Amino acid sequence: MLAINFMRKALPPRSPSPRSSKQQNSRGIKTIALTAAIATLLTACSKPIEKVEDIRPVRVMKLQTGNVNAAFEFSGEVRPRIESRLGFRVNGKIASRNVEVGMLVKRGQLLMQLDPQDLQLAQVQGQAALRSAKSNRDLALAERKRYQELREKNFVSQAVLDGKETAYLAAQAVVEQAQAGLQAQSNQASYAVLASNTEGVVTGIDAEVGQVVAAGTPVVRVAQLGEKEVTIGIPENKVDLLGKSKNVQIRLWANQELVMAGKIREIAPVADPATRTYAAKVTLLNPPAEVKLGMTAYVSFVNEIGTNMIKVPLNALYQEKSVTSLWVVENETVKLVPVVVAGPSGNEMLIAKGVAAGQLVVTAGVNLLKPGQKVKILPDVARSAVVKGDSLASGMAAAARSANSANSVTKPVIETKPDAKEAGK
Repeated sequence: MLAINFMRKALPPRSPSPRSSKQQNSRGIKTIALTAAIATLLTACSKPIEKVEDIRPVRVMKLQTGNVNAAFEFSGEVRPRIESRLGFRVNGKIASRNVEVGMLVKRGQLLMQLDPQDLQLAQVQGQAALRSAKSNRDLALAERKRYQELREKNFVSQAVLDGKETAYLAAQAVVEQAQAGLQAQSNQASYAVLASNTEGVVTGIDAEVGQVVAAGTPVVRVAQLGEKEVTIGIPENKVDLLGKSKNVQIRLWANQELVMAGKIREIAPVADPATRTYAAKVTLLNPPAEVKLGMTAYVSFVNEIGTNMIKVPLNALYQEKSVTSLWVVENETVKLVPVVVAGPSGNEMLIAKGVAAGQLVVTAGVNLLKPGQKVKILPDVARSAVVKGDSLASGMAAAARSANSANSVTKPVIETKPDAKEAGK
């Protein structure tokens, strides 16, 4: 009020006569000076801006120690432990096929047959050779007998008798040779029939009727109905660890609720050149009947890798300048504590050094904190989603209030009272 009256007295009275430019400039300078003085006075009289303390709600967890198990899972295929790849023992053209894939076969059951014509002709040839050899042997035997009688009468020398004896022995050897050849040809003829050497199921057919195959070429695959196993590929950095694993579990993709025990039977000594993994065979212990060959299975290994170790979630770690740290809550404030990470354990990280059991660490919002900042611990982890939304809304509201208080300027209310002259008017 005093400032307004002072300004009014300082201003010159209105005059209907025109003023000079010098007087107008002087009055403008006085007006600017008075305005600056009033603004300074009003600023000094306004209330100071209150600072709103930033208290951030956080979710925490209490560190605990315990045994740490490493779990690894690999997918594979159910295979028979023994699968025979059967083939003919002679060359020939396939004349007939008597089985289909998936058919159960018994020991000795006919699977395939070759065209036996050439093998039968070879057998006939062997028989003829044997008859010829026997005829020569009989002739040599008769001559030896006659020369023995002549020798007794001293009509021939002993040397002639020895020659006939040698001829007979040679003929007898030819007979034995022909007999062996005939037996071989008979065996060859029997090899034109392919029979199952075990009881099992046909898992594959690799040749068809009319195809000419060489001796030993696999044409039918038969799997025994005994032990079953799952074949998997193990990375090279896990071979030593998983090779000693005792806790092996197997689940089927078709029925994941069925959990079966397994045992590692063998691990290949050389890595596969294509996948660079080591082939491993895991035997199914007492598998149920619903486990069929060719099914997809998951093999899980659980190994204990440490005791009394601390685990924290990944989102609790704070990385700054290649230093990994945790936000530890003490007396409703946070401090940054560097830690040493031992390695991963599923979706969590193992802490080797830096913190102890019983401490509270922040598990969410670690990138929004600063050392010494006050925090409010959320009471219920189960309500984490709701509380997180409420805290975000409350934080935004607090930030808005702080921004409004910082940006607002107190506007003074100036009351003007008319002077006596104006009141008289």
